[in-house]
Amino acid sequence: MNRKTALLVGGTKGIGAALAEILSNKNWEVLTASRSEASGNHQIFNAADGQQKLQLPEQLDALVYLPGTINLKPFHRIGERELMEEFQTNFFGAFRVLQQAFPALKKGQQPAVVLFSTVAVTQGMPFHAGIASAKGAIEGLTRSLAAEWAPTVRVNAIAPSLTDTGLAEKLLNTDVKKQASADRHPLKKVGSPNDLAQMAAYLISEEAGWITGQIFHVDGGMSTIRPV
Repeated sequence: MNRKTALLVGGTKGIGAALAEILSNKNWEVLTASRSEASGNHQIFNAADGQQKLQLPEQLDALVYLPGTINLKPFHRIGERELMEEFQTNFFGAFRVLQQAFPALKKGQQPAVVLFSTVAVTQGMPFHAGIASAKGAIEGLTRSLAAEWAPTVRVNAIAPSLTDTGLAEKLLNTDVKKQASADRHPLKKVGSPNDLAQMAAYLISEEAGWITGQIFHVDGGMSTIRPV
């Protein structure tokens, strides 16, 4: 069997960087795309730019879309422009990438897609109206594409809670904030990039070959458990 190829959009920092390392160690060829410069098989790509096209290989075995935002505001202070920016990065960027990549995915070896949602879609958290709306659209897209692209391409999503990445820096930039966030989770800790990367690596692997159309809550138990 030929070496597999994965495209990680947003694959140079945080969860994406951790996933790139895991896949490289498993002998995958890893292609990355993001707004930042990086070494290796990398291209500059802004998920919010509706005109931008990715340079794609003829065959693609996995696609993981990682770009996200954390803009927490009271509902009455969210402007339509801000909301559209959230949707551009979180939803429309994924939508466009998936349309571009589908021909290459169809030719892949047991091809799989992983998208990212958030625990806020199911939990109803204050000040999350913008991101929960955009990621809710991702969950709908996940299930729809899983149905439409079966049996050729598997499509799943991961819905994390707050994870210790650069994106969450303002929410975790002191020990007090980190501890407060950890205490909100039944497992009493904040997620690490590796926690999410390991799940994404599993979902694109052959071991997950009978899984599609699912939203996996990798969130320290927040979505299902209420501590006593």
